[in-house]
Amino acid sequence: MATHLSVTGFVVVALAIFFASAMQASIGFGMGMLAAPIVAIVDPGLIPATLIMLAVVVSVLVLVRDRTALDLSGAGWALAGRLPGSAVGAVLLVLLPERGLAILLALVVLSGVALTSFGWVPLPHRRNLVVAGAASGILGTATSIGGPPMALVWQRNTGAELRSTMSCFFLVGSLISLAVLAVAGAVDAHTATLFVFLAPATVLGFLLSRVVNRVLDRRRLRITAIGVSAAGALVLVAQQVLALM
Repeated sequence: MATHLSVTGFVVVALAIFFASAMQASIGFGMGMLAAPIVAIVDPGLIPATLIMLAVVVSVLVLVRDRTALDLSGAGWALAGRLPGSAVGAVLLVLLPERGLAILLALVVLSGVALTSFGWVPLPHRRNLVVAGAASGILGTATSIGGPPMALVWQRNTGAELRSTMSCFFLVGSLISLAVLAVAGAVDAHTATLFVFLAPATVLGFLLSRVVNRVLDRRRLRITAIGVSAAGALVLVAQQVLALM
């Protein structure tokens, strides 16, 4: 395996991707929130490019499955803000040192957890969709966590409509982010190789979501996702603090 990851490290990352993919395919977002803090601890080099590549796979699979419920207009307005946001995110990625990026990633996760937990509900009109799209572009390109802004603005949507609309946004938005990252030099052989090895975990996570959608309700899955994401972010912060001591 052409990577410096140990076998144990790879298994940990693959499991994080597996469960994160299942969660995103079930509730429409959360892959970055759940997986990024864990992946950043094991191999920061996979953030954000490899996770964004894997998010593309999940988005395609969900969009094909739930395509009939897609809100194309809403996704279009959100994407109008994504492109400039992605450019800003790429600049942050270049300027921030690895430790700074890790702390930013943890703060983004914790902020997303707080906002989604307290139930702030902005209306999904055009201005809010464009602003949320720009915020998602900045955060998604810099840290691979672009879900919280869109989850906030679309949280009144449920089921297939939420999953398909967010998947359409994330598919196009992730491709934009990858193009911007490639220009910035943040896509390399290591990130691409790990994408190939981790893609099966993503597909298996998607398949698991088909079972999860029938067994677990959205509220319980969302609470679980928030709890795991918060724990991962706190561990990441603790790791960076200890590294300074």
